Amino acid sequence: MTTSPLIDDLAYLSDQHAGALVTRDGTVVWLCLPRYDSPAVFTSLLGEPEHGQWSLRIAGGEVVERAYVPGTLVLRTHWRGPEGEAEVLDLMPLGEEADDDVRADLVRIVRCTAGTVRLEQELRLRNDYGEVVPWVHRGADAHGEPALIAVAGGDGVVFHGGGFAADGAAHRSVQELAAGQAEAASLAWFPSWETPPAAPDAEQARERTEADWLQWLGGPVARGPRAERVERSLLTLRGLTHRETGGIVAAASTSLPEEIGGVRNWDYRYVWLRDTALTLEALIAHEHVEEATLWRDWLLRAVAGDPEELKIMYTLAGERHMPEFELPHLPGYEGSRPVRVGNGAAGQWQADVVGEVMIALETLREAGVEETRGSWALQRRLVDQVLAHWDTPEHGLWEMRGEPAFFTHGRVMMWAALDRAVHAVERHGQDAPAEEVDHWRERREALRAEVLERGVDGTGAFTQTYGSTETDSSLLQIAHTGFVPFDDPHMLATVARIEEDLLSPTGLVHRYRMTGTDGLPGEEAPFVLCSYWLVEQYARSGRTEDAERLMERLDECSSDLHLLAEEYDDEAGRMLGNVPQAFSHLGLIRAADALEDVRGEG
Repeated sequence: MTTSPLIDDLAYLSDQHAGALVTRDGTVVWLCLPRYDSPAVFTSLLGEPEHGQWSLRIAGGEVVERAYVPGTLVLRTHWRGPEGEAEVLDLMPLGEEADDDVRADLVRIVRCTAGTVRLEQELRLRNDYGEVVPWVHRGADAHGEPALIAVAGGDGVVFHGGGFAADGAAHRSVQELAAGQAEAASLAWFPSWETPPAAPDAEQARERTEADWLQWLGGPVARGPRAERVERSLLTLRGLTHRETGGIVAAASTSLPEEIGGVRNWDYRYVWLRDTALTLEALIAHEHVEEATLWRDWLLRAVAGDPEELKIMYTLAGERHMPEFELPHLPGYEGSRPVRVGNGAAGQWQADVVGEVMIALETLREAGVEETRGSWALQRRLVDQVLAHWDTPEHGLWEMRGEPAFFTHGRVMMWAALDRAVHAVERHGQDAPAEEVDHWRERREALRAEVLERGVDGTGAFTQTYGSTETDSSLLQIAHTGFVPFDDPHMLATVARIEEDLLSPTGLVHRYRMTGTDGLPGEEAPFVLCSYWLVEQYARSGRTEDAERLMERLDECSSDLHLLAEEYDDEAGRMLGNVPQAFSHLGLIRAADALEDVRGEG
């Protein structure tokens, strides 16, 4: 079995082109270049050191503290060594110069703050997810300065600083620093047929990057005792957003398991329409409208053409081809195989997706962003797609790989798509033929009646699928759409069923019961997003004490850096699944906002 770092111990860096994961002891174990969804050059997170990593440590030392520079994704780590202390700053540069280059950089700055320290680094660069050893040689960059250059196929990576030797499969460096001295090292991706870029000025890059994050964040962004966690979640969501295209990836990693040793290992480095729509609602609620506008433009490009070809997910550039395949040369995180790239769920019909998109676009209208001619035309065609799939069973929010069914949540989201289309005409003055709008209204009411007849059990609770007796945490989203109020008897009965069937011993929420209906073997841990959904439901239905109690439990499920993964194994006390997870962070924002709204009303 491989020796893998705890997911809880991973820090996240981003330049809005790519994202890196760094362990507590200063090893970069995951980095894809030049995009979030590109092949990794550091892949030891899913294997061994030989699959690529960059370690940086103080010899004989220990990490005594680490934290992000407030309001940024610049990581500061405090080391204490046998004869001195040092501060390490890890960052991926942002700002004007970085944008001009449109490249992914990683900068590491080490400052000796007391005594003397011995800085040790080891660099193992591997292309194509650890499978290819690149040609590494000494050369010159664009300014004629010496640099370590690694080339494999069309990918080039240039290293500056560190004094790395060019020979061998692992490149090592040892440097002595005294108090007041600093050393910087950096890497940058470039097309291998071009001249390698020059080294960035490390301190200028740090200052520019910190200023960029702080300017985006603005002033106080949240209220209440969890303001810092909300701020960190907003920053993380921005760190999952591609700066040029506006695409927002669901997570920065692939194949971190939902069960140690299990097969539920998925690639989340793509743009799910649903995940992004929910993310945008959270960003807009905190006045970050620019990302939402960029994503709307991304959506227009991605869904260009016939909406019958609508996919549930796309690549960052809006490409539709992401076949799922396995990487047999990687042993997987703690031996959890297979390691997957691509996602086979891309071709599924999931009835909720258009509804989520329509809700997000209505939120954008309500934030004062005007529709373009193309954006409203697209929404009308998306509603046509909902109507065309009126009688089509689906795979549900959770992308189950079993037999398709009529999921109650999906049917409600189809209702929401029609509802928001009607709102666009009635409340926002969008243009559509009267007979078309009348048809939307008629179908909306028909869906409402259908759900209340076929999607409810004898206790009044909504069910996972029509005719089923199973419950599902996705049903917690029904009130959020406006289909019924949060305190509606159907919602209260649904919550009672979820509390009975889906709660872990510590009160966290599973997505659904593992009864084999999802087409996969094994189990999974409680789902962080679903637990936040229950907090929101509690808060908005008058159960404030229960909401606060569950929120306090969830506070214990984040890392020391306030990062969240997809799931939390409360028996083992550890994170599971891909990280950082946009779903989890947007759930935190919504739950914290709900609690503050209730407090403000009290």
